[in-house]
Amino acid sequence: MPYILISTQIRLETGPTTVGDEHSDPSIMNYLGARRTTILGNNFSEYHVDEPPRLVLDKLDKIGYRVVSMTGVGQTLVWCLHKESSDTL
Repeated sequence: MPYILISTQIRLETGPTTVGDEHSDPSIMNYLGARRTTILGNNFSEYHVDEPPRLVLDKLDKIGYRVVSMTGVGQTLVWCLHKESSDTL
């Protein structure tokens, strides 16, 4: 999977950080130390880590992911990262 989205709430810039959904690569989620959770009432799962986004971005950089874009949506900060297909974990 060459793209990853990570996000956090502006008031929670020190974590937790959402790092994936139920379709995310399990090996990358394991590398990040993410836990899979389903919030009551949602019909989907998400992966979260307790670290702030900066530490998650540093970890993803080490395995070849680069930030493509970043934006704020309401009270949420979102980063889109891409990894060239020749790189492997």
